[in-house]
Parts: sequence; C-alpha cells; structure tokens
Amino acid sequence: MKKFFLSSILFLWVVQVNAQKDSISIDAQLSSDRKSLEINQHIIYHNHSDQDLNSIKLLNWTAAYNRRGTSLVYRKLEDRNYSLHFAKKQELGKVLNLEIKSANNSPVLMNKASEENLFLTLNQPLHPGEKIKLNLHYRIQLPDKKFTGYGTSAQDIALKYFFIVPDHFDSKNNTRRNYYDIEESVNFNTFWKVKFRNNDNNLFIESNLPENEPNSFQGYLDSDPEFLLTKNEFQSIKINTDDIKTEIQFGYSISPQEIENLEFYLPLQLKFIKERIGIIPEKLFISDKFRAKEDFFGNNDIKFWKFRFKLFSDAENADLDYFGIISKKILDENIITSKQENHWFKNGLKSYLEIQYLKKFYSEAKLLGKLPETKILGVKPLKLFHASRVKLLDRYGLAYQYILSQNLDQKIDEPFTVLSNFNDMAISSFETGTLFSYTADKMGVEKFNTLVKNYIAENTDRQVNPDDFLDQLAKEEPSSEYLKSFIDRKHRVNFRLKNFRIENDSLNIKIVKNTDENIPVKLETQTKEGTRTSYWIETEKNERLKTVQLPAEDVYKITLNNDYVFPEANYRDNFLYTKGLFSNAKKIRFKLIKDIPNPEFNEIYLNPRIRFTNTYDKFLIGMNFKNQSLFDQKFLYSITPSYSTGTGKLTGSGAVSYSFLPAESVIQRLTFGVSGSYFHYDFDLAYQKNSLYSNISFRKNPRSTVSRGLGVSYTYFQRDLSPRMIAENDYDKYNLWTVGYGYTDNQMIHEKSFSISTQGMEDYNKITAEGFYRWEFAPRQKLSLRLFAGYFARNETRNNTFNYGISRVSDYSFSYNLLGQSATEGILSQQFILAEGGFKSFIPGSVNQWITTFNVDSSVWKIFHIYADAGLYKNKNQPTQFIWDSGLKVRVIPDFLEIFLPVQSSLGFEPAFKDYGKRIRYTLILNLSTIINAARRGWY
Repeated sequence: MKKFFLSSILFLWVVQVNAQKDSISIDAQLSSDRKSLEINQHIIYHNHSDQDLNSIKLLNWTAAYNRRGTSLVYRKLEDRNYSLHFAKKQELGKVLNLEIKSANNSPVLMNKASEENLFLTLNQPLHPGEKIKLNLHYRIQLPDKKFTGYGTSAQDIALKYFFIVPDHFDSKNNTRRNYYDIEESVNFNTFWKVKFRNNDNNLFIESNLPENEPNSFQGYLDSDPEFLLTKNEFQSIKINTDDIKTEIQFGYSISPQEIENLEFYLPLQLKFIKERIGIIPEKLFISDKFRAKEDFFGNNDIKFWKFRFKLFSDAENADLDYFGIISKKILDENIITSKQENHWFKNGLKSYLEIQYLKKFYSEAKLLGKLPETKILGVKPLKLFHASRVKLLDRYGLAYQYILSQNLDQKIDEPFTVLSNFNDMAISSFETGTLFSYTADKMGVEKFNTLVKNYIAENTDRQVNPDDFLDQLAKEEPSSEYLKSFIDRKHRVNFRLKNFRIENDSLNIKIVKNTDENIPVKLETQTKEGTRTSYWIETEKNERLKTVQLPAEDVYKITLNNDYVFPEANYRDNFLYTKGLFSNAKKIRFKLIKDIPNPEFNEIYLNPRIRFTNTYDKFLIGMNFKNQSLFDQKFLYSITPSYSTGTGKLTGSGAVSYSFLPAESVIQRLTFGVSGSYFHYDFDLAYQKNSLYSNISFRKNPRSTVSRGLGVSYTYFQRDLSPRMIAENDYDKYNLWTVGYGYTDNQMIHEKSFSISTQGMEDYNKITAEGFYRWEFAPRQKLSLRLFAGYFARNETRNNTFNYGISRVSDYSFSYNLLGQSATEGILSQQFILAEGGFKSFIPGSVNQWITTFNVDSSVWKIFHIYADAGLYKNKNQPTQFIWDSGLKVRVIPDFLEIFLPVQSSLGFEPAFKDYGKRIRYTLILNLSTIINAARRGWY
C-alpha cells in the first residue's frame, strides 16, 4: 500500500511537470514566390518564475534583419561581412501585420512589431504556475539566406528563429535578448505542432521535429525547431544496433562515397559517444550551416593554384568532421543551458569527446596529416619543420598557446557575444576540453564519464547550471576544486622545473608554480631508450615550491605536463635533462625557417635573406638570427648582418625587446626595447640609427577593431655628409625624443584613426596631429577624409631638414622605407607616402612654422578614385599660403600599390605640362606584417 501511494504521488508529479510544458501550434502558408509565410499561431505559456508577471516577453528575431544598426548587422560587420548592411530592401526580413490576442479574443497591448523583443502587457497578473493562451497572426517576409544561412534562396528555404516565441531563459520576462546569429537556444521543453501549406507539391520538408503526416510535424523539443523546404530530397542514415536506434537526417547533398564512409563510421561514433554521455536522441537533423560550424578544424585539403595537397584521406576526413558534428548535435539536444553565459560547458564537453576519440583512434596522427610525406623534386621539405612532428592531439594546447602569446585570450566564461571568433574555438572549446581531459586523466576516465552521464540523466528536460557539475566533480576529485576560479577569470598558471639533484640513487626534483591554487601536475620521466613513467603530483593551497623524490634509475629527461595536456602560460620551462652538457638546462637548436615552437629547446632561427631595400644599398644579402617562431614570445631578439650589393659594404640591423603581458589590466602589452641599424640614404652616404623605446598597447576587446597605444622613444642618428652638405652646415649627428598616442578603429563601414605626438631635439620642438576617416558608402566604394596639423613650438634649426613636408616627407628619422631617400628626380622621387601635408602634386617647398591640410579621396568606378587636397601653411617671415590639388587615383592593389594622376592644382592644369610623366605619383608598400594584420581582421 505504501509503495502504491508513493507510486501514485510520483505519477501525479510527473503529470504535473508535463502539464507545465509550454506548447506552440503553427499553421504556415508559404507564398507562391516563396519569400513570405502567413502565420496563424497559438502559444500556451506558463509562468515558470516564482513571482507574478504583469507582462510577457516574446522574441521577434526576424526584426534583426529589418534595418541597419541591429545587433545582428553590427556583429556581421565585426566579422568583416557587410552583405546585410548593404542589403536591398527586398532582401531584408520583417514581420508584417502582427496581431496578438488573448484567449477571449481581446487585443494584447505591445510595443512596436519592428523590435526584436515584444513586451505584452497583461490585463491581470499571471501567477506562478498559471498559464495564458495567446493567438497570433502575422506575415513573415523572409530575408535572403546569404546573410545567416537562414531565409530564402533559389534552391531552398531554411527556417530557424523566425517564429515568434517566448524566451525560456528569462522566466521573469524583463531582460532584452537580441539576435546575434550564434546558434543559441531560446525555447526549450516545449511541445511543437507545425503544419505547412504550400502550392508547390515539389517541395520536400525536413526538420528536427518528427513528421506525423505530410508537411506536418509535432513533438517535444529541448532546442529550437528547424525546417528546410527544398526541391531536393536529401539522404538520411538510420542506425539500428543493439543499443542505438536513431536516424540522422542531412540538410544537404552528400556524395555516395561520403555516405559509404558514414555508414561505417557513424555506428562507431555513436557507440563511443553513448558510452561517455549516455543518451542518443532518436533523430538528429544536421543542417549545412551546423556542419560548417561544428566540423573538425584544420583537416581540410590545402589548395594552391592548380595544386591540391591532402592532409587526410576522404574516409579520415569524414570520420574527424562528423565526430565533432554529431557529438555537438547530441550535446545540444540533451543539455539545456544558456549559450550566452555557459557556452563553455557544451563546447568543452565536445572538445573532451574529441580528445578521447583522438587518443583512441588517432593517437599517432600528425597535425599536418600526410602532408609532410609530400615530395617536391624527390625531397620531403616539410620534414625539416617541427610542425611535421606535432601530433593532431596537440592542436588543442597549441591554439590556446597562440592566442595567449598575443595576450588576446579571454576568460572561459566570458559572455559568448563578447568572445572573438578565434577564442570561441581556442578558449570556449579547446581550453575547456583540455581541462576536462586533464581532470579525467587524473581521476580516471571512467569515473569522469560516469559523472557526466549521471549529470545529464539527472537534468533531462531541465535547464542546468554548469557550476553544479563542477561542484559534483570537485566532490569526486578534490584536486579539481581549482576549476571554478580557473573558469571565471583569465589566468597565467605556470609550472616550472627549477632543478634537480641526485642523492642516494634518488632524484630530488623542485617544481615551482606561480599560483596558490592546489592544481595537480603531471610529471613524466624518460630514459634514453624512450621508456616513460608518469606521476601525478598533488600540490597544496599556498604551496608554490614542491620537492618531489623519485627513483633515479636511468632517467634521462624530466617533463611536466608533456604534450600540452594542461593550458599553461609557458611550456618552455617544463623540460630538464639529467645527463650531458645540458644537464639542468635547456638544449639549443638552430633552425632555418620559422616554425611552430618546440618548447623543449631554445631555438635560434637562421634565415638567409635577399631583399631590395633602396636604390643605394640595392639588394641586401645577409643572414637573420632571431628567436621569434610562429608564436610571439616575451623576450625577442633579431640580428641581421648583410652585404649591400649597391655599395659593397657591410650593413645590417638588430633589435632586442621584452614585453610584459598582464592578464587583467588596462594594459595589454608593455614593451621595452633597443634597436640599431646601419644603411645608406644616398650614394656613398651611410647613416646609423640607434633607439631606446617603450610602447604601451592598451587593453582591447578581442572582437573589437579598436586599438590604442602610447609610445616613447629616444633615437640617436649619425650620418655621413656630402661636401655640399658639409658646406651648408647640415646635421651629421642629432638626437630625437618622441612621445605619441594613437587610436585606430578598423571597422568595416566607418574606419577611423587619430594620432598626436610631440618631438624635440636641441634645436626644435614640434607638435603633430592627424585624423583619418574612411566611409564605405556602398560595397567597395569608399570616401576618405584626412586632416593633418603640425606646429613648431620652437624652431632654431640650421636648414629645412626637420621641416614639415608638403608633397614629400622629409624622412630625417629614416622610418618611411623610401626607395629613393635622397632622390630628387626620376621614378624613385615620385614615390608617395601619405604623411605630413599629403599633397600628390609636386608643390615646392617645406614648412618651418605651421601647416594644416585636408585630404579627400572618393571612389568613382571600380578601381578609379578622385582625390583633392587643400591646405594652409606659414613659414617664418612669410605670409600664409593657400594651396590645393586634385586628380585621379588608380587603386591597382588597394592600400599597397596605387597610382596618382594629377589634374588641376595651384600650379595649373598639370596634364598640359611637358614633364607630366614626371608628375605622376605612386605608393608601394611591401610590408608583410601590414598584409597579415589586414588578413586576420574579424578573427581577433
């Protein structure tokens, strides 16, 4: 009787919980042009909060496509995608003719239908647990699919986030949630019933909802519904094994070969995943967009011109890609959590599953796959690189190390919309997955998997808080207590092998850590024969020095956290040798070409260099010695002795710098450095330049295009003088102090920058300011405005060396990389640098008191622009002068190779001049770092 009573209570509780689930019923009529949907919708909404509701919020995310200035448009611009910003009116999405009525058919008051959040005012409070029925009628004008992958196109219609729904992550209905196209779930634990009506019988409809009859779908979902209306019927794969019965529906076409590969791999993958998380849904729908976002990063074939280099076989690519896709889809279906705050939980579990899968099936696979085996002229050149020996498993630690070296990493629980695209992968996924894997190795993989399975099962159909999972994990494995604090802030945890001593056949190893957290460390010893032994070393809170005693035996090498198993700040101090010349020290290795760093060695890169520098030195032939790999380091040096073919003399340059990279500070990077160079600036005239400098880069949001910096430098110059220059008492030695501040915002539509600096020496002090604005008013059509102002606060110089230039810069600081530094005629003298006055016409003279100029440049057609410059300047003891010019600019390679054709100026109609060919100007920028910085915009 007692058992029957308890069972009855349990049954009634389950019925009550199910009764509390919301339901949404939709009848959708597709228009004949397939560009809009007429919607009749019913919502039964329960008050899931613990307080009365006077209003209800509905999400109307179609409005995100309606106009410029929405969160969606701005995010797309951050990603260097302006298609939605410049969309035509008929390509936009919007909700039209929206009517919302209550169950008694009374209209419900709300704000504008053009807003993404609709707040409905209730006639009477909705008490906790009570429900309300809403009847909606509206028409959706579907946006073009090219913007987000959802919308209408000539081939198909992809529907997601277009229907008006409650926000289940905001039970109090009082916060706004805008659409960012980040695949966040907003409506869970809901019963859906959706019926489509259309006049085109050739359309097939696929969905993550079960289809109960043709064009009609219904069922419970803990994620948002997706629908694909297409002319093509795509394939599906049914898995029917002893313990797994599921159907995988694809929203895109796949080749017969891929189907064959998946029919082999999918059962193995699903079995592997089920053993670790416990639940496999009965149906999985994989859209083309989801596949592109969640497939395996870094295994794609490399295409160059007409050549194609394969890293992995087609079967391996299918295995790697679809394991990530399937595992993430299963996690999305089974775990309910807010992506904005808790993105790291599912992303981390996905990476954890990948790491375990790679350990089992790809433990010896290389990051570059089979590419290092590629022969070129009978040689395998990639075998020379450490990258060819890096394991595929190492990618998780390497991605974190790369972004950390830039000091652009973010804390793991950073709100998702603030994460940069690269940190979405490197931090939210890879770093978190590495931490889960590290903890699993410490406590035992089976125990960790059991904990994950139980946690997911206990929270079926319920929103989870990942902090609860971390609490359970800490209870099972006390050494994982550090994870909570590790996740909620940026860290720079580092373990270091300080030294070792051999005493009585024992190794006394000293390990230093830079944190008070009790984080365990994995120590590994290795003999010369390659035999490895691993030890887990526990550390206590506030214990920064740990001494470990191990049997000496035949230990040759000692390693901490080998193979990037823990996200450390620095792996370079995790290796020690016990025997030989480098006992208790790091080995040195010389390399020819930049590479992925091998933390086991102090690497010195020897790079032969041949480059054209200017018309005086001509080609420089030399060797560059530096320690900078593909990843930045705090301490950098670069020394380049070279032979000048133009002068037959030795030249060269060198620099040493050290950077501080505070994790949490207003400063992102503080650099101190010294540099020197010796080159020629005229025929048989050389110069020396020696600098001491310090630069501050201020903290920036990695998604932001804004950067700010402050620089201070002292530079000593010594140059050879010609007899004429000696006769004119020119400067052969001088010192410059410079202090400057710069602000740059490289966003797509409104690019702007500002700089101000002051410079001085014994004979002068001047202040310079420059502002720049570039507006992209149509795709690839831009208007640029530049304002420059310069003023001598004191000018007692002997000549015009330090004057402001009008049409040519006076490069007394040797910083503009002019091809003909002292050229006064010929093609080299026609090189243009946008600096100081910025005039394109050869307006004679320079300025020794003050100058203000305004430069305008605008697109006209394709690569053709028009430009105009105007300015005022004043020299000592002379009246103020007004000057101007105008002409045509041809952008051969924008911002790198451009040609200026002057037309009208203060000098007259220039095409009529006999020497017009000598008046044509050009820009030529051959700076590789500038090209790289332009290419990486949108990632970080």
